[in-house]
Amino acid sequence: MTDLFSTAEWHEAVAGIIRADNDQHSAAAMIDAISTVVSHEGTCLLAFHKDASPDVIHHTLEPAGRKHYLERYIAGPYLLDPLYQLAMQKKKPGLCRFRDQLPDRFRSSEYYRQYCEQTHLLDEMDYLTTINDRTTVALVVGKRDRTFTKAELQRLELIAPTVQASISQIWKQWDARQGSTDSSDALHRKLIDCFEKFGESVLTERERQTSQLLLRGHSSKSIARVLKIAPGTVMVHKRNLFAKLDISSQYELFSLFIDKLGAR
Repeated sequence: MTDLFSTAEWHEAVAGIIRADNDQHSAAAMIDAISTVVSHEGTCLLAFHKDASPDVIHHTLEPAGRKHYLERYIAGPYLLDPLYQLAMQKKKPGLCRFRDQLPDRFRSSEYYRQYCEQTHLLDEMDYLTTINDRTTVALVVGKRDRTFTKAELQRLELIAPTVQASISQIWKQWDARQGSTDSSDALHRKLIDCFEKFGESVLTERERQTSQLLLRGHSSKSIARVLKIAPGTVMVHKRNLFAKLDISSQYELFSLFIDKLGAR
């Protein structure tokens, strides 16, 4: 089989990255380069910040997809996204498979059902580029028809240096185009405050911690490991917080949290 990295298409795609003179051209050229070596069904380039809501730098979603998956996402539910959580960590991989970073019950969570399952992605690879202490830019490369093959995963890893360099270039171009802006975001602070204080008037600190981990897709055993308490104690906290919030399911817990975000 012909080496994809020896083809004229690959070298022309790399040349396109070098020629690009603005963030949108650079992003499109980077996606073109990725597309020459791996087939995919959509990409999204997001800047995650410690003190602000995410920025959508570039994406290949149709208009309806942007409204459903991105605008709703940035309105608050990104706080529950494992990718956002990973991006905010000091130590993070440069390339990871989304399914390998999930809490153990994430696919049973309401966040997954309402924000991930609707994308119809069967697989997702994510490049993470640390810009500074405040910002990490993530490139999502998705598959809808099947999962990535072993050969495709190897090629995605092989082009990581090119993709990482491209992401850094795109960020510089995009940030320069935005001009001088406030480094903090009042909306983000309100969302974080809402998440951290969710149920504060009726729940104990441990019950609030339990509710936060439930919202992010952790099982009782996983919560026990994170909080370093017995699984039985987690079940007691879960039973108590459900009673205090007058709910009977994690669906209702998620809905109550989203309602609180909407009322911020």
